Amino acid sequence: MSARGDLAIVVAGTSWDGIWMPERHVALQLARRMPVLWVDPAISFLTPLLDPAARGALRDQRLRAAAPNIMRLSLVTVPGVTRPGLRDVAARQARRAVRRAVAQIGARVRCTIVAGLEDMLDVVPSDRRVFYGTDDYVAGARLMGTDSGWLQARELRQLQRADTVIAVSPVLAQQWSSTRPDVVMIPNGCDAEHYADVDDAPPAGDLRLPAPIAGFVGHLSERIDLAMLEAVAATGVSLLLVGPRQPTFEIAKLDALLALANVQWVGPKPFSELPSYLRAIDVGLTPYRQSDFNRASFPLKTLEYLAAGRPAVVSDLPAHRFLDTGHITIATTAQEFAQRTQALLAAPQTAADVAARHTLAARHSWAARSDEICALLELDRTPAVPSRAA
Repeated sequence: MSARGDLAIVVAGTSWDGIWMPERHVALQLARRMPVLWVDPAISFLTPLLDPAARGALRDQRLRAAAPNIMRLSLVTVPGVTRPGLRDVAARQARRAVRRAVAQIGARVRCTIVAGLEDMLDVVPSDRRVFYGTDDYVAGARLMGTDSGWLQARELRQLQRADTVIAVSPVLAQQWSSTRPDVVMIPNGCDAEHYADVDDAPPAGDLRLPAPIAGFVGHLSERIDLAMLEAVAATGVSLLLVGPRQPTFEIAKLDALLALANVQWVGPKPFSELPSYLRAIDVGLTPYRQSDFNRASFPLKTLEYLAAGRPAVVSDLPAHRFLDTGHITIATTAQEFAQRTQALLAAPQTAADVAARHTLAARHSWAARSDEICALLELDRTPAVPSRAA
């Protein structure tokens, strides 16, 4: 990465090694225009002792290349970063580390994008301080095991201090508009290019289910309406589940579901391998619970199914209503969810249907979203890196 020119900072809510969340896609798109500094969430220096996947944060250089035109900074702080008192110590250490990294890179910071509630908007002088709101943080307090009052105070701070506030869903934009009337909604997108040719992807070697297959790609967690998946499985159709499992989520019920002969869980898969699993899926499923947290979300997976040319059966969420397309089928009950999945599996899918879904996904691609963000932040919209960042 050049030590001259402009720089975009993306303070992420998830590690570069973790699940690909919206800020990861935004960072990759921004890297086609200018260098990006990706800042991992801070971890305790004791974390790698319990989590082998985090050991690279201590073994490797804290500031190192992660992808074309992207430098990654791993923040390592004191233990107990979620405890009152130690939070402030950890925040000061994290801010110092970011300042040192920016000084080492030696570039002008065009924008600091904070995808969460970390106190990083003013960490260094920047042309634009951006709060990129991806979730209803207060509604997610229980999921995160954090005090809702503390989260509410941090959310308000971000809304008041940011030069620009971006919300990824209509519900978030509406909620925050009383504090920030100028909040801009830029919905989540999809990597349309990554999924456009799934039918030519190598077949997944660990699949044992017969076609046709209904599939869910995502985190099996408390956000999921397990009754909807159970209802689909009860019809006897093949049900494929791809993604990590929350250890505490509906243990007995999920174990019973996974034990069924027509259900297969293949566990988490790298982003690069997902096209092989989307190739096997005939209908994509987004079975979210009706919760405040979910209603404020904008599920990535729904658009990813469309990018792969697949129809989708989804929960009734404002984000799905916003898409306003007949290529997704909204269901409100578990029985309805299963019935509509069966109907789509039985219906013939024409080349015209597939092409229309590809076209729709391209309109909602991360490249298109990046153009919106760059226009909003008055950044150069001409790609500086001709090849797709990977």
